[in-house]
Amino acid sequence: MADFNSLLNAAQHLGADDQLRLFNALWDIVPADADVALHEDWAPELERRVAAIEAGEMKLTPWSSIRDAALSRIRHDIAC
Repeated sequence: MADFNSLLNAAQHLGADDQLRLFNALWDIVPADADVALHEDWAPELERRVAAIEAGEMKLTPWSSIRDAALSRIRHDIAC
């Protein structure tokens, strides 16, 4: 089995599209209930955003729309 550093090294040699595909595939296999530790500096920001969402003060954008826009920009930048 490959270790983290060899996988990271291999990923760095992929093109941008394949790197994004790899990222999405890895993200998809992280269990939904995984205990992901966030840096303590993020707690106040997350609390602020949750409060804004619950108060209806924040417009939400689906992840699929954000991802599609980001991929489109990356592809455009690569083509230029």
